[in-house]
Amino acid sequence: MSDGTVVLLVLAGLVVVAMVVVAVILLVKMVKARKLLNEAGIPVENKVLFWGAVVYLVSPVDLLPDPVLLDDIGVLLIALRSLYAAAEKAGVTRHKEPVPLGK
Repeated sequence: MSDGTVVLLVLAGLVVVAMVVVAVILLVKMVKARKLLNEAGIPVENKVLFWGAVVYLVSPVDLLPDPVLLDDIGVLLIALRSLYAAAEKAGVTRHKEPVPLGK
């Protein structure tokens, strides 16, 4: 193999690894958002949205071929945004209010 081919393969591998890392981070954030919604009593459609996004992430059938995780990341971002919107609508906040030191 030529040096140019090796460089391209290494760069492609790094891009795939970066996409997998982003997908895992978003999946962890979705699980945390689901936990918030469980505490607030979430509607059924948000449970379906959560599990639908997780199934799409692990499903071999995708809009784009599997090494390209951009469609998976997009689905996770949409689901995460919807879950946080449902949490805010239910009155649950992501972060606790800071407690003043003097009180």
